Amino acid sequence: MGYRKLGRTSAQRKAMLRDLTTDLIISERIETTEARAKELRSVVEKMITLGKRGDLHARRQASSYVRHEVANQETGQDAVQKLFADIAPRYDERQGGYTRIMKLGPRRGDGAPMVIIELV
Repeated sequence: MGYRKLGRTSAQRKAMLRDLTTDLIISERIETTEARAKELRSVVEKMITLGKRGDLHARRQASSYVRHEVANQETGQDAVQKLFADIAPRYDERQGGYTRIMKLGPRRGDGAPMVIIELV
């Protein structure tokens, strides 16, 4: 199997990954479980690759996946605009590996391994 199911149906899993992707684009650093972060890494790297391409079709593909949330209150910039204008130009010379996962330790309560996933 090429992906983790994360204990959810396919629609719930897709919605969760869309939310996590949008949150990571907006805040550039989030804390989540290790399994979610490892699955999120592949999705975010594909979005950044679309941002590096920068054409209209790539923008529409990213816009169909990323939620339309405001990333910057002062400029009114949403998450897709931030992806294409701010994040993607940072990685022009880089050929992948846009995220970093750092382990934190077990979560209090259920002991799930927690990590911080951030953009490099």
